[in-house]
Amino acid sequence: MNDITIVVLVLVVLVVLALLGFFLARKKKRDGLREQFGPEYDRTVEQSGNRRDAEQDLRERAERRNELDVRPLEPKRRDLYAAEWRVAQEDFVDRPAEAVSSANTLVERVMKERGYPVGDFEQMSRDLSVDHANVMSEYRAAHEISVLNDRKQATTEQQRQAMVHYRSLFADLLGDGDQEGGPATHSGDSGHRESR
Repeated sequence: MNDITIVVLVLVVLVVLALLGFFLARKKKRDGLREQFGPEYDRTVEQSGNRRDAEQDLRERAERRNELDVRPLEPKRRDLYAAEWRVAQEDFVDRPAEAVSSANTLVERVMKERGYPVGDFEQMSRDLSVDHANVMSEYRAAHEISVLNDRKQATTEQQRQAMVHYRSLFADLLGDGDQEGGPATHSGDSGHRESR
C-alpha cells in the first residue's frame, strides 16, 4: 500500500466515524426529548409534520421553561387548594357547569402560584408540557369541554369528563398523582423537576 492509499483510507474512516458520531448524538437528543415529553413529543411531531421543526419547538419550550421561576407549593397552600378541589367536586352534583368553571379557574390559580404564566391557553399548554407532559392530553380535552361549557353546549357527561381531566392535571400540579379521591395533600416527590 502506498502513502496516498493509507491517507485516503484514514480520511474515509474519519469521515465515517464523524458521521456515526453525528447520527448517534442526534439520536440521543431525540431520545431525550421523547423521554422528557412522552406522548407530547409524538403529538408535536404529528402536528408539525416535520420532526426537525417539532424537536426545535420542544427544545424552545424547555428553554422558555428554564427561564420561569417554577416552584412547588407550600404544604399549607397545597392543603388549601386540595380543599377547594373537593368543594368543586361536591358542587358538580348540583351545578356541573359551575363546577367545571371552578375547576378551570382553580387549575389556573395553582399554575400561577407555582410560577407558570397564565392567560393564553396554547402558551400555557406549551409551558406545562415541559414538566407535565403525561397529563397534557387530559388538559387539552378538559379545555375543549370547558370552551363548550362556557357556551352552554356541554352535556353533563362531557362536564364529568372535564372534571376527571382537570383532576389529572390538578393532582400533577399539586405534586401528587393520587387520582382516586382527588388530589392528595401530603408532600412527596412527584418525579417532576420543580426547578432548574
